[in-house]
Amino acid sequence: MPCTLMTFILFTLRRVFQFVQMYALWQIIALLRLPGPRYASNVGGYLTRRIGMRLSASGVADKNLRCIMPELDSAQRQRIIRDVWDNLGRNVAELPYLHRFGRTVSGPGWEVEGEEHLEALRNSGSQALFFSGHCGNWEMILPIAGSLGFEVSGFYRASSNPVIDRTTQALRQRALGTGSKMFPKGARGARLALAHLRAGGSLGFLIDQKMNDGLSIPFMGREAMTAPAVAQMALRFSLPVVPVYVVRLGPARFRLVCEAPLDVSLTGERQSDLKAICMAMNDTLGRWVRERPGSWLWLHRRWPKSMQPDTVIAQAAMA
Repeated sequence: MPCTLMTFILFTLRRVFQFVQMYALWQIIALLRLPGPRYASNVGGYLTRRIGMRLSASGVADKNLRCIMPELDSAQRQRIIRDVWDNLGRNVAELPYLHRFGRTVSGPGWEVEGEEHLEALRNSGSQALFFSGHCGNWEMILPIAGSLGFEVSGFYRASSNPVIDRTTQALRQRALGTGSKMFPKGARGARLALAHLRAGGSLGFLIDQKMNDGLSIPFMGREAMTAPAVAQMALRFSLPVVPVYVVRLGPARFRLVCEAPLDVSLTGERQSDLKAICMAMNDTLGRWVRERPGSWLWLHRRWPKSMQPDTVIAQAAMA
């Protein structure tokens, strides 16, 4: 009986705490909606710049930069990490506005570069597998694609906090409309994604997170465990693999860049072809990151923990 009572008390306290969290989160979202998207974006960037530089994730980012871009000195690395936190805070603050952003010439909203590649896909009636990374405001990729007439569904990693999870998913889905969905990562999400493909839809992937049971593929000069899902689906369904990413032009201002579908020479040997497609995707993403290092999420452990800076390369770069 005592155990049952204690279980009930803990369950009740947990539900009350979640209710308080939900109420607080709704209040924050309501406050972010008051001043408009540009001001909210600026506030989000300022707060995360101030707080983020003190967090341990900044140390992870610094190590990543020392290993991957040894030519940078300490001041340059710190500037990039500040930009990373700034962009992340802006992304969070812009979430309540996702459904309001439209195609505009200036101010809050978005524009498109490389739309001819999307037009070619539309004219051919082809589905596609779009890939990107955590660059700029990656949350804008699917809403923009939907506005351009593409039913592109994506994936999300469920938060351990159900309150945050439900709220962020509601904000995302409102921006996506009815033609696109967000599938949970895992077996269930994979089944839903395959059904979406068979129904004629397209899929979008963020490929820059570490997958422990993936393929070891070079990324920016270092081996990184890479998810093969895009390559597997491309081979299985004979679909084009299309690079897209979002450039932040300012507070609440974005540019979607679409490049030509990857042109990968396939041999017919499945494992070799999987690696070739994954390598082409990693090379493309690496190019984007080097062009705008402050816009990519250096904060996570993309490479093995054992990775160390190459002191010979670093000394040569600083010479």
